[in-house]
Amino acid sequence: MPRPHYDRLTQLDNSFLVYEDAGPAGAMHVASTQIHDATPLQRADGSLDIERIEEYVLSRLDSIPRYRQRIHRTPLEGHPVWVDDASFNIHYHVRHTRLPHPGDERQLKRLVGRIFSQRLDRHKPLWEIWVVEGLEDNRFALMSKVHHCMVDGVSGAELLAALLSPTPLEKPDPPPHWSPRPIPSGLALGTGEISRVAGAPVALADSLGRLVRNDDHSRHQLAERLRAMRRVVSDAGGATPVSFNRPVGPHRRIDWTSLPIDEIKKIGRSLDATLNDVVLATAAGAFGRFLSHERGSDLDDVRFRVMAPVSVRSKDQKGTLGNRVSAWTVDLPIAERDPLERVSYVREKTAELKESRAALGAESISQITEWTGAGLLSLMARAVSVATPFNTVVTNVPGPQLPLYLLESRLLAIHPHVPLMGTLGIGIALFSYDGALAWGLSADWDLVPDLHQLATGIEDAFAELRAAVV
Repeated sequence: MPRPHYDRLTQLDNSFLVYEDAGPAGAMHVASTQIHDATPLQRADGSLDIERIEEYVLSRLDSIPRYRQRIHRTPLEGHPVWVDDASFNIHYHVRHTRLPHPGDERQLKRLVGRIFSQRLDRHKPLWEIWVVEGLEDNRFALMSKVHHCMVDGVSGAELLAALLSPTPLEKPDPPPHWSPRPIPSGLALGTGEISRVAGAPVALADSLGRLVRNDDHSRHQLAERLRAMRRVVSDAGGATPVSFNRPVGPHRRIDWTSLPIDEIKKIGRSLDATLNDVVLATAAGAFGRFLSHERGSDLDDVRFRVMAPVSVRSKDQKGTLGNRVSAWTVDLPIAERDPLERVSYVREKTAELKESRAALGAESISQITEWTGAGLLSLMARAVSVATPFNTVVTNVPGPQLPLYLLESRLLAIHPHVPLMGTLGIGIALFSYDGALAWGLSADWDLVPDLHQLATGIEDAFAELRAAVV
């Protein structure tokens, strides 16, 4: 019989559960909408072979064991841990719906927004895949939802690689037999908690000993982290709230657009800027247009700040789920009319952040919560729900540049979606795939009824920058 087993969530992973519990609006799952060619998976009557898709997903779960685990709580601290779900059922997690044929992308975006708004059930493994039939041009969509406590952007991309394949596959291998491991007893979980708390002073003493001996230049590393943390704390806040920076509700709008990644890289090379610099400068132009043209805002005295997650995942952490991220907070020149000046400004700001090791400082602050526990996380969640210290999130995750397949069905496009919280009325996620850089926009339903104008503003801002470079 398998031995009892559990995995403890880090405080960073736990933070997304805490943020979700902070109020009725915070559904903290990440998601993506994948557009596929329907022809290879259709039955003789033209309908989609859902059972074949379910069988395929089930066959891939051995490579992502977290998909058959659920949240359990320890008896003393109430800290979340992962345990195997003995009642796991693939039919619950792979769901089937359809658009009125022929459904267009506008209808698909509205459906995705409704699905994205629904919280995941904490008593089940925290993921769902919705198969959406009826999309025009003989396509279908897969809308996947995964709780942020399970994945960050990079591990989400690795998860995509685990579910899809680089070559067409006619028939999946039969799923291996799976036996859920028992949940440890309350006594075993409580003993583990006591051991962890009792071991904390020993770990602290060991760290102090390394510091005194200066093992591996630890004094220099500590000084560098403290300097980076000081810079992060001193620079916290300061964003000027704009029209969509108000408390968000539970309902979401979804939109998307795509830009050619080769052209973005070409522009970056000509301006001595990174791909991400070009992305942030394009976002600055889009938000400037959106706030001034669509909403009539005066931008002259607005300090517009974005939070840009930065992966700190090491090579030995590749392929593991969970969150290994830090963050930059970047000022965007939304009032600047010259697209080349926007790139220059962003390039200068990101260079300063690299020099100041801002991501190291933010990572160090997040690591402190491993010592302070959920109490500090709860205070942070309440503070963020009142006033978020930046205007929006722009997260850019690199993806595969070769085609991927679900069985024999080619993935044509993928659009990412990020959760919202506090006063973040808009969030942007980007994902590169097969020559395209997809921009996924999520927004509060009531605060941003004009979200599509921001999507077209991204296209216009990039076209303006491209014309200026040429």
